[in-house]
Amino acid sequence: MPAPAIHTSPYSGSWYPGDRKELERLLEQLWRESESRTGPAAPAGARAFVVPHAGLIYSGRVAAAAYRHLERQRPRTVIVAGFAHRGAPGGVFVPDISGYQTPIGNVAVNEDLARQLASHPPFRLASEGRLCDHSIEIQLPLLQKAVPEATVVPLYVSSLEAEERRRAAEILAGLLTPETVLVASSDLTHYGRSFHYEPFPVDWAISDRLRRLDEEVMEAAGSLREEFFLDTLRRTSATVCGYYPISLLLAVLRRLENGGELFQVTLDYQTSGEITGDYHHSVSYGALGYFPQTSFEVGPEEQEILLDLARRTLEHYQRTGKSAPPPFTPSGKESLRRRAGLFVTLHTDGKLRGCIGNVTPVEPLEEAVPQLTLAAALDDPRFDPLSPDERGVELEISILTPMKRVLSPEDVRAGEHGALLRLGVRQGLLLPQVATERGWNTEQFLKALGVKAGAGQQACWDPQAKLYVFRAQVIH
Repeated sequence: MPAPAIHTSPYSGSWYPGDRKELERLLEQLWRESESRTGPAAPAGARAFVVPHAGLIYSGRVAAAAYRHLERQRPRTVIVAGFAHRGAPGGVFVPDISGYQTPIGNVAVNEDLARQLASHPPFRLASEGRLCDHSIEIQLPLLQKAVPEATVVPLYVSSLEAEERRRAAEILAGLLTPETVLVASSDLTHYGRSFHYEPFPVDWAISDRLRRLDEEVMEAAGSLREEFFLDTLRRTSATVCGYYPISLLLAVLRRLENGGELFQVTLDYQTSGEITGDYHHSVSYGALGYFPQTSFEVGPEEQEILLDLARRTLEHYQRTGKSAPPPFTPSGKESLRRRAGLFVTLHTDGKLRGCIGNVTPVEPLEEAVPQLTLAAALDDPRFDPLSPDERGVELEISILTPMKRVLSPEDVRAGEHGALLRLGVRQGLLLPQVATERGWNTEQFLKALGVKAGAGQQACWDPQAKLYVFRAQVIH
């Protein structure tokens, strides 16, 4: 039996430059643009990613946000789940090749792992000529830039029955480690006549409408419930091309949560309409990462730096009466340049004295803590502003994971989860430590959340309610 061949990518010279030096210059440019868009700091320890796959000049800067994480993580094997745009029979197909060739060189296939997978249905071996598609091959130069030593396992995912998806997800979940990472290849909404999808006109609001549609889809993916994700696509008719690989990825991640909860981060987002200025034909690109709670935590030294910033901010206000943080000197700690949801809470004599925060990350942690400390002291409408001579104030900082949409109040675990409720124009949030401090069970916690939102004790059980959970690293 002849040895599997090296497959030369036919997308070289069309979807990306065919000259090695030109391609390497483009990749360096995409890395720089990605860092300027998203910043240098990033959580570590991702288990999986969703990455776009258009021509590199269009989706490459968004895709680079995911590959910059891989560059730090240095996995040994990357399983890339794509699909054939021209269609394929149902199943998960493994190309029968030993590697790919791009202008940068060869990408080795982890043949042992590929053949191990192909021996278990619904995985099957197939010829690359039958499968070849840019959904996988556009990822290869990015992979070579980020982790040139890594091997790859290409998978072409087609339609799967629920039982087939379950079996495939269980097999893949048993393979994923920090050294073996899963990437699902997909663009988001394809808008325009050529895509037979024009749910709204091209006008001054189209950019916001596309973003809202894509955010609804990404939020559904963040639930890690593939059925909810697929139902959202059916309900909105959103033209997400790689829904087969994404739904398999979500099924895999849900099984991994037995070892600890995972949270989705939108690493970057852009549309081709923004790039070209023409929204009559626009494709959306999102880079999504899936991380454990520990990826969002900071170490003991960073915790003390944040607490010291909060203390010095309060002392500066009480000494000078100025409602502005003291002069800021960056710590030089990369983890404190990361943006995250954040709350600062003040207590006196064990009683709440003020609590203000941001669910949506705004500023780097070390810049946000002083601002929110002052806001908790002066701007919480439930309390009078802190007086300059008030002493014995205790500080507490909560660094939040991203919000995760849950589909039922039963998915909330009081004492572990914080929760956010949205119902119409009303919304409320409770930090996870609130339930512990007050001895509440989950039902009591959810009733209090409804009251906090101004929507009543039963609001969390309203069919129109949207519930989100998160976890927090509490520093005091």
